[in-house]
Amino acid sequence: MASNRLPIVPLHALPVGQLADCFALLAEKSRQATRDGKVFYSCRFRDKLRSVTCTIWSDGPWFEACERVWKEGECYKLRVIYSEHDRFGPQIELHNIRPVTEADRADGFDLTQLLESSRFPVEQLWSELTQLIDKRLHDPWRQLVRQVLSAYETKLQRLPASEKHYYPFLGGWLEHTLSVCRLVSWLAEYYYHYYPDLQPPINRDLVLTAAVLHEIGRVLEFGDELAQPQPTIPGRLLGATTLARDLIHQAAQQVPELSPEQLLLLDHLILSYLALPEWGSIRLPMIPEALILHHADDLDAKMEMYYRCLTRDTNPGAFTARDPILGRPLLKQRTC
Repeated sequence: MASNRLPIVPLHALPVGQLADCFALLAEKSRQATRDGKVFYSCRFRDKLRSVTCTIWSDGPWFEACERVWKEGECYKLRVIYSEHDRFGPQIELHNIRPVTEADRADGFDLTQLLESSRFPVEQLWSELTQLIDKRLHDPWRQLVRQVLSAYETKLQRLPASEKHYYPFLGGWLEHTLSVCRLVSWLAEYYYHYYPDLQPPINRDLVLTAAVLHEIGRVLEFGDELAQPQPTIPGRLLGATTLARDLIHQAAQQVPELSPEQLLLLDHLILSYLALPEWGSIRLPMIPEALILHHADDLDAKMEMYYRCLTRDTNPGAFTARDPILGRPLLKQRTC
């Protein structure tokens, strides 16, 4: 980067049309081509509060470095001009780029300011989750859950819930899991009393245990990278639900009080809660508890996606820009 000094401005505070330096994380790099075959990379840089795109053309000065050197999940110092496109949203025109160095800390580089994280302190979320487990679960279910969580406590407090779709940020797994646990606890209690003649009755311990552990496979699906966890080889080959079942069975060996039938039913919830094969479900829900978990998980994931879309959109007009994950725009201008 050139030696002449420019103001260092947080990416999320860049004014339109002004040349400035900023720090950013390369969140995504995708090789594409136009209809007439011209190759380009679509890059997405971000900090904690803003995500911008940058197009790197094959005949431009940055193409070779982008293709061979730039890495997703690494941080860079950028010299850019920021703009907001009517159709494509926040954009940057790149004038210079280099990887951050230790010396950049003196100019304000702070990795935590580039990483999106839960709105809530992870210590608070973890405390609430463990309190809910202690209050509402009974042994041997509680023993099993404690066995699994204690083995991965540190990683679980910073994992995203998913790579790109819902809760895709530090602490996302924890925030999503706690929210799903609250929902299934309420739903299971409600239907337990609403259908008192159902035999066997709704198993509240079973569904809450599954809620805690339904995405525990993320600890093996994602690597240990803090900036942007990448899928591991087992994660790509097997997926989170299969890895979750394996982890649960390993922990169950230390809980002999857990019966084979209890473990079988828990397996069913873990393998069926996604409900649809195209979402990764191995089996359709066949017991009421699996239905409760499916709808609680699906509702919570989609509500978080709606929240992010509605609170971050800068599109003029009554509707948001089309959300690529939801596949639709959302109405944002309402009076009630």
